[in-house]
Amino acid sequence: MSIRVLIVDDEEPVRRLLSRELSRKGFYTDTAAEGVEALKKLKKDNFDVILLDIVMPGMDGIDFMKKIKNDPAAPSIIVLTGRATVETAVEAMKNGAFDYLTKPYKLEELNIIINRAYENRRLKVENLLLQEELTRRERPDEFISNSAQTKTILALIKKISPTDSTVLIQGESGTGKELIANYIWRKSKRKSKPFIALNCSTLAENLMESELFGHEKGAFTSAYKVKHGLVEAAHEGTLFLDEIGEMPIALQSKLLRFLDSGEFRRVGGNKNLKADVRIIAATNRNLEEEIRKGRFREDLYYRLNVISIVVPPLRERKEDILPLAEYFLKKYNNKFMKNIKGFDRAVSKIFQQYSWPGNVRELENIIERAVILCDTEVIGEEDIAIPVNAQNNRGDEPLTLEDMEREHIKKVLKQTGGNQSMASRLLGIDRKTLYLKLRKYGLNQR
Repeated sequence: MSIRVLIVDDEEPVRRLLSRELSRKGFYTDTAAEGVEALKKLKKDNFDVILLDIVMPGMDGIDFMKKIKNDPAAPSIIVLTGRATVETAVEAMKNGAFDYLTKPYKLEELNIIINRAYENRRLKVENLLLQEELTRRERPDEFISNSAQTKTILALIKKISPTDSTVLIQGESGTGKELIANYIWRKSKRKSKPFIALNCSTLAENLMESELFGHEKGAFTSAYKVKHGLVEAAHEGTLFLDEIGEMPIALQSKLLRFLDSGEFRRVGGNKNLKADVRIIAATNRNLEEEIRKGRFREDLYYRLNVISIVVPPLRERKEDILPLAEYFLKKYNNKFMKNIKGFDRAVSKIFQQYSWPGNVRELENIIERAVILCDTEVIGEEDIAIPVNAQNNRGDEPLTLEDMEREHIKKVLKQTGGNQSMASRLLGIDRKTLYLKLRKYGLNQR
């Protein structure tokens, strides 16, 4: 991709000469006669480097630099002038110039400095995006695959990971959809680039577009500076959109456009930007039902569902339960500096018989709590927060999965004093899912 250079000089012969010579060197060039025109071009198009004259009519070079110096996405500036003084050089560097050349200058020298300026800007932007990524990125967990179902998923992942195809992961809350997305990324050719995750259910509708595509300074009241969206942060990497079924219908059309063309606009901007991103989406909703209800775009569904992975609930892959429990025990032993050896036989039996309504996330939460409470070398029944009826080891009539789930939710709500936020965290499900289950089982809280 060509380095994009904007030449800002009030002398038309200088603009024409630089544009011709730099185009021959493989640069993309555009020109402006003074600062105001240059600002308009910056709003409409994206540039990597600006060649800027200092003395111009209207808005001069220094005033132009002051206008854009606080924009983290601003191009690198190389000042070119025939009237150089120490004062103007110092002023230019103080306002963010990368370098300073006095006319006449050699085109070969200018070519070298443009490439350096471009590299400097690229590193600055990468550093900025890396900082944003590090705030969101967590260390991935291990992929446990003992059951036939998870082995089948793992085999599919190995086939699809090297491609750039869009993936849709479907499954109940807590089944490990983000872990699968992370695993696809780690096995892909994009593994050295960012993995960025956005949960579409955690943001207000008016904030989601800004988070996804970024916003321009002044786009709304609190937009004090340019914000890079997640599609920019994930450039050449992978963007994971969790709970895609929660995305507002108006934003879905913009996501579809991005999937089709790689182009997007920041909120409040009119400049088409591009990003090379692989999209992996996940949902615990039935998207075909959402389409029938007019809440999800059919064309977006087909665009996302190029490759489909359906993750079965934990109760349907019993062979994974004990290996996962051992893995989480090791994880929280390290975290809390404990040396618990394992689980007693009764606990292992309970784990196999329980329905796990919150799936893997609930299992992890229960193990974390057990490690904190356990004072011996083995986790016993008294350390785990699973309903006694779920043990089903007294010869009674077996409980249905729904009965077990209902009893467990009741017990957790009692433990939390009816605090639904705390209960949803302990159960490993989100507030909305808990609310629906309370309605289903007639457990409406005050």
